[in-house]
Amino acid sequence: MKITYDNLLSIDKILKIYYKIRLNTCHQQKLVRFELAFSSNITKILYLLKSRTYTHGQYSLFLISEPKYRIVMSERILDKIVNHLISKYVLIPYLIPKLVETNVATRSGKGTKAGIYYIKKYINKLKQNYDQIYVLKCDISKYFYNINHEILLQKLIKDIPDFEIIDVLKNIIDSTDAKYINNQIDNLIAKEKEKLRQKSIPDIFCKFQELNYLPRYKKGKGLPIGNETSQILAIYYLNELDHFIKEKLQIKYYIRYMDDFILIHHNKEFLKECLVEINRKVQKLGLSLNKKTQIYDLNKGVNFLGYKFKLKEKKLLILLNNQTKKRVKRKLKRLKKQKKSNYKQVLASYNGYFMVANTKYFLYKNKF
Repeated sequence: MKITYDNLLSIDKILKIYYKIRLNTCHQQKLVRFELAFSSNITKILYLLKSRTYTHGQYSLFLISEPKYRIVMSERILDKIVNHLISKYVLIPYLIPKLVETNVATRSGKGTKAGIYYIKKYINKLKQNYDQIYVLKCDISKYFYNINHEILLQKLIKDIPDFEIIDVLKNIIDSTDAKYINNQIDNLIAKEKEKLRQKSIPDIFCKFQELNYLPRYKKGKGLPIGNETSQILAIYYLNELDHFIKEKLQIKYYIRYMDDFILIHHNKEFLKECLVEINRKVQKLGLSLNKKTQIYDLNKGVNFLGYKFKLKEKKLLILLNNQTKKRVKRKLKRLKKQKKSNYKQVLASYNGYFMVANTKYFLYKNKF
């Protein structure tokens, strides 16, 4: 069925979206405030959409420190409902079918588990015929902050045949252009630095460097961090590149998780040629590859999806990478020392992560 803007104008759809959000929202105060005038707020959403006067409201910004410093943007419940409405009834049916199978982030039935499945499948095929296997691992520099609004909208216009829906999406995408966002980021960083100074922690210089490295939004660039639409638009933005790699470069063994992607091949020189072509395509999208982009010999190992994949005597080993080890150790030791009641719960949640990899020695050594 063709989806039009008018198809979205339904109290039933809005209520269905709200009750789903209600189940998954941790910020109970926001829900309480919204429900104090529930009927009024629900009808307001319908009115704003019907009258074509909806504009995205201000975000509340937060600084998260684990596993590393990052900015999170929290929407009003009203905006969250509109984001989920557009995602469920427009972006998912129109955009998701256009994605390549091995684009595994933020999709139903995909994720890290699917990425690992494809890696194992591809490497097991290649190792039957080749002793040397190489991996071109590419990483986009500050991906979410550099997605070009105009390029993204031109892509959406081709794939979504309703200009009123495009107008709403443009309003959401352009919400990062507001000046208060960078001001709030600056204030959050300044407050965190002051806290660190008062604590006099040993690695304060590294923490300061990490904070200084946090990006700011430039006009006409970047997606809001945390929006439902942003997750889908981010996996969609590089879709043309995915198809180029698979169809023009004829790379059979290709996997992408958001802005991290790998090409697996037995010919290192061919991968060098691919890198040149990929770099050109990435630049046309207003993006750039970062310094972590390089070709790896699988006999020495490559990091991807939080694991290290390595061939040893033609056997594929899946190990926790060093960064993941440090993060897990730091978090579990802190929880254990503080004797928090959720230590066992967090440890149990890591078990699925541990089971994928060769972690017996790691677990024995650290005695979790």
